Amino acid sequence: MLSTTAQSQLCRLRPIPALKPRPLTTTSSSLLTDQSPPSTSPPPPPSQILTLRRSLLSRQVTAVQIAESYLARLRLTEPHLNSFLHVSDSVVREAQSIDDRISRDEDVGPLAGVLVGVKDNMCTADMPSTGGSRILEGYRPPFDATAVRKVRELGGIVVGKTNLDEFGMGSTTEGSAYKVTANPWDVSRVPGGSSGGSAAAVSARQCMVALGSDTGGSVRQPASFCGVVGLKPTYGRVSRYGLMAYASSLDVIGCFGSSVADTAILLNAISGHDRRDATSSKREVPDFISHFTASNTLEDKPLEGMRVGLICETLGSGVDSGVVSVINAAASHMEELGCIVKEVSLPSFSLGLPAYYILASSESSSNLSRYDGVRYGSQAVADELSSLYGVSRAEGFGSEVKRRILMGTYALSAGYYDAYYKRAQQVRTIIQKSFKAALDENDILISPAAPSAAYKIGEKKNDPLAMYAGDIMTVNVNLAGLPALVLPSGFVDGGPFSLPVGLQMIGAAFDEEKLLKVGHIFEQTLRGRRFVPPIIEDDNTC
Repeated sequence: MLSTTAQSQLCRLRPIPALKPRPLTTTSSSLLTDQSPPSTSPPPPPSQILTLRRSLLSRQVTAVQIAESYLARLRLTEPHLNSFLHVSDSVVREAQSIDDRISRDEDVGPLAGVLVGVKDNMCTADMPSTGGSRILEGYRPPFDATAVRKVRELGGIVVGKTNLDEFGMGSTTEGSAYKVTANPWDVSRVPGGSSGGSAAAVSARQCMVALGSDTGGSVRQPASFCGVVGLKPTYGRVSRYGLMAYASSLDVIGCFGSSVADTAILLNAISGHDRRDATSSKREVPDFISHFTASNTLEDKPLEGMRVGLICETLGSGVDSGVVSVINAAASHMEELGCIVKEVSLPSFSLGLPAYYILASSESSSNLSRYDGVRYGSQAVADELSSLYGVSRAEGFGSEVKRRILMGTYALSAGYYDAYYKRAQQVRTIIQKSFKAALDENDILISPAAPSAAYKIGEKKNDPLAMYAGDIMTVNVNLAGLPALVLPSGFVDGGPFSLPVGLQMIGAAFDEEKLLKVGHIFEQTLRGRRFVPPIIEDDNTC
């Protein structure tokens, strides 16, 4: 049993069958609405990672105690959520190694004892890496992805591999070949995708932080659905080496955390140039939390003069009224913090969705040609080589992956290349220019992260066009290669509990530092409102 001090670092568990609906206390679409009555307890610390580090180094708690508590919560909640495809069997052993180093007064890394979930499209040498696909069932790569290696080198403990839509192709995590992940706020709803497993795991406090990948919104939309912080870095900020390629010009490794500070610390850990990835930037990586300001030292208007552009195309037809209310309330809150908020128009915004799906599908049709049943994963029994290729891919790929390979191959075929792929690249250039113009006049841009809150499992599974349309808020950012931060900003009605809605902040290339600083102030000024799902009991640290 953990001591009282140790327990104060952790979220207490609540048996799921005992959950009962709690009524909303104020208008559900309000920025400051919580799903429970206002708490008199102090607000949560700005960073679980920093709190853990202080507790470890002061010997108030051990890494083994932390690991065992998180694993206990994972075992309790995982049958209801299915966040993980594989859980490491070496977590406690690695935690003990950290405790041994601390007992010898040796230096430990900034992520010492931090349990990190890793999306299963990133290579890990000691665990299966399937990409959520049957074609890679049982595959164990001989190396760690660069981002995973950096996490380990800084003391992080990989707790397991999280579920995803197959090869990152989907928006619900229903496209996994192995299981369907549920949303911790309502287990009858999707967690978003394709990084739904990572988002659900952080939301349910099965791990402290998690890595995901974002090709068209796969970090940001699940962050919104699950009420956590999600960051898509600038293209090139983080090495893609060891990330299973979907669309190489769009793929980015991103971060999930329950606070902006934790997300920033994880980004610091994985950023930087990598000689194994020619697209990774050589820009110096700043200390993303060095300019964070504690809540008790904030000025009355800490964002005085900050120019914020609210993208008007993101609040029109097709966006739920509750989401619009939350975003408008968030904009008003930013004005209270001193921001100058005005509407901006990006006329090319609606062009992003079709351009994205042409480009992403075209690149995936090339990238996924490597999965032929010979070099990786499962292999079909066949008498001829051509049959082996065909049967292995037919049996190994799911329906959505096949659909996108076919679309991409068609778009790249002779006679159609100019009409589809070339035109989509031209649209991409237009989108990049429109974002640059908007960001020349504004410090950041804001919008919803998704047109709705989380919807029911199965609701859009058989309607791919409806699922694709849900990416309208996020794909343009990938086409422009810009960074974007999503953080929970309010609630809407849905099911027995209210559902979280995320605000998306978009910045100029390689300006994650500004996004995180603004997000940190925004988060702290929500005055004790905590986005903790009903699957766990909230306390002072959740």
